[in-house]
Amino acid sequence: MRYKSVGIGITFILICIVFLSSSVLAQEKKEKKPKEEPKYGWHKEMVGAVNLTQTNFSNWTQGGENSFAWQLNLNFRFENDRKKTNWANSGKFTYGATKIGDQDFRKSNDEIKLESVLIYKLNTHVNPFFAVTGETQFAPGYDYDLEPKTQISAFMDPGYFRESIGVGFAPNKIIKTRFGFALKQTFTSDFPVPYADNPETTDKVEKFKNEAGLESVTDVIWKVTKTTLFISKLELFYDFRALKRTDVRWDNVLTVEITKYLNVNFNFKLFYDRDISRRRQIMQSVALGLVYNFI
Repeated sequence: MRYKSVGIGITFILICIVFLSSSVLAQEKKEKKPKEEPKYGWHKEMVGAVNLTQTNFSNWTQGGENSFAWQLNLNFRFENDRKKTNWANSGKFTYGATKIGDQDFRKSNDEIKLESVLIYKLNTHVNPFFAVTGETQFAPGYDYDLEPKTQISAFMDPGYFRESIGVGFAPNKIIKTRFGFALKQTFTSDFPVPYADNPETTDKVEKFKNEAGLESVTDVIWKVTKTTLFISKLELFYDFRALKRTDVRWDNVLTVEITKYLNVNFNFKLFYDRDISRRRQIMQSVALGLVYNFI
């Protein structure tokens, strides 16, 4: 039933993407704007944000605990667009921590993600590509349900890398999707379980895992209004050894600009990897923070 629900969810997502693509194309045809000449060269963007939340109680009869939370975000995109090629490099760095009552600070968000995609243009909507992706975290992670707390992860432990080659499809400026053959590597050091170790080999512990399969990545960058931006990235990986076990990573961010330096972010992430957990993992957050455009 879990596989079925995940499959239904993926199907629903893809239907929404197709519907959005059709709507955008229809709108573009209706507007009949004159064709703009492409602006070749480097396009650079780097945005940083900081979010702070603080609550303090003093002689508060209704109860409550003091709390403080902070989060830093840095996103960049360097894209070199040429007549025959497009080379896009993007990165996402996120780290945050929370303190409740007398507890020590505990991290609430921790992500490092880098991606580089090279596309060769055939003057059509379908073009060949080569992509490299890397993911890990900044700081150690702990299981606080255990007493004492137990470390379960660290920087590059685990670390993930993917290389893929195939074809990309861009029906409009909002939606880009690509599909192709991919290799996925998982690196570990002190924490091979459950990230890289094969539970079927009881006589040894593997600290490295290499998987071959098919990869599908769909990006949506939709400026809903002048002050509202929706960014979504759906990544699917199909291991050749277990095609029914689809790895899913779906990251969605809705940003609403209040002023030039102040905005609200709604973030929803869904992650499913049966090798790590048989249940899907979900993270959602709402943050009000300061934003600064470096480039």
